[in-house]
Amino acid sequence: MKFYSTNNPQHQVSLAKAVIKGLAPDQGLYMPEKIPTLSKDFIANISGLSFQEVGYQVMGALFSEDLTKEEIKDLVDHTIVFDAPIVQVEEGIYSLELFHGPTLAFKDFGARFCSKLMSMLLTGSDKKVRVLVATSGDTGSAVANGFLGVEGVEVIILFPKGKVSELQEKQFTTLGKNIKALEVEGVFDDCQKMVKEAFLDKELNEKLLLTSANSINIARWIPQALYYFYAYSRLPKTNEKVVFSVPSGNFGNIAAGILAQRMGLPIDMFVAATNVNKVVPDYLRGNPFEAMASIPTISNSMDVGNPSNFPRLLVLYGNNEEILKEQVKGYFYTDEETVEVMRKVKSLGYTLDPHGAVGYKGLKDFMAENPGYQGVFLETAHPGKFRDVVEEALEESLVLPERLAAFMTGQKKVEPLENDFQEFKKYLMSLD
Repeated sequence: MKFYSTNNPQHQVSLAKAVIKGLAPDQGLYMPEKIPTLSKDFIANISGLSFQEVGYQVMGALFSEDLTKEEIKDLVDHTIVFDAPIVQVEEGIYSLELFHGPTLAFKDFGARFCSKLMSMLLTGSDKKVRVLVATSGDTGSAVANGFLGVEGVEVIILFPKGKVSELQEKQFTTLGKNIKALEVEGVFDDCQKMVKEAFLDKELNEKLLLTSANSINIARWIPQALYYFYAYSRLPKTNEKVVFSVPSGNFGNIAAGILAQRMGLPIDMFVAATNVNKVVPDYLRGNPFEAMASIPTISNSMDVGNPSNFPRLLVLYGNNEEILKEQVKGYFYTDEETVEVMRKVKSLGYTLDPHGAVGYKGLKDFMAENPGYQGVFLETAHPGKFRDVVEEALEESLVLPERLAAFMTGQKKVEPLENDFQEFKKYLMSLD
């Protein structure tokens, strides 16, 4: 299958080039030239399949032209080594828990898939690949752990100084080996901008083989569709319509849900829930799409003022803004509202992280306005990853899972970086 740029459908490349380059030369995001529709039999019988069996079918539909059945099975088996259960929080409302992977965040799925696929596609190559990653928190830890020790790959993570939780930071700054962390004087959008500029710099790309493992890369983005299929397969079958509420920052996660819908998964509606970085909710409510400077919040992984994946939302709905606004509803919330929700849901016996709280609140508000739905919100990270915020909000101590607690003992290794592309370029040019 070919993959085209969202900025120019005539620009088409192979799977290998789309994955290794990450971003098109015109700064567009790669998309599959056609979106396969899964059979009605598959959807009707999906509840009888395991997570892995769902994965074989979905990834097979997308990648069978480029990968063998054995390679697809290896990819899925490497990716899905932990569960993504749905947990009923209250009547008709379910949490899709995506924090049971190695770094306890939803990005573990995409990062594991991406590292395995990249390693498959690089077999036989003698050139080292540099994976450039901008992170507001969870991407850095998931990618670092997903690529740790992968031969022929060096990961360089840019993160905003003082704007990532201590635990998130420890998960990618203490690993060493082939993982390097650069602490940027700025915000996430500054990190993302420098990464994009690096991909477009001719001199850099002549010297180095650069790629991305952010959700702009199809190998990180596409596999996220899997847990929408799996969550649907585990939902009680009722006559109600289905809505998924997705806490959103760079909008790759909700775009993966829409991809699943385009492939035939019967999701009736999406809720895009954000913090006060509300560019997309404003757009969905009738305003022009206008990037903004990002605002720091307690749900820091969503502190994105210029979401990279927004073009994917448009092309998935045939560039029809009217259909997009009919199928996706936007809501945004302040830190105060987020804390209030965390406290309320704790009284129901369930502990939310601040991102899941935003997703839950968006779902509740949508369902109050639109009766007749069964709802799922994505709980994208374990509450322990945002321990300080959660403990302060709930006024109680959290017990960290062993995997998280282990990261806290590591020694932080970072290099400071000015918010200046030329300084970043100088750093990259100095690499062997």
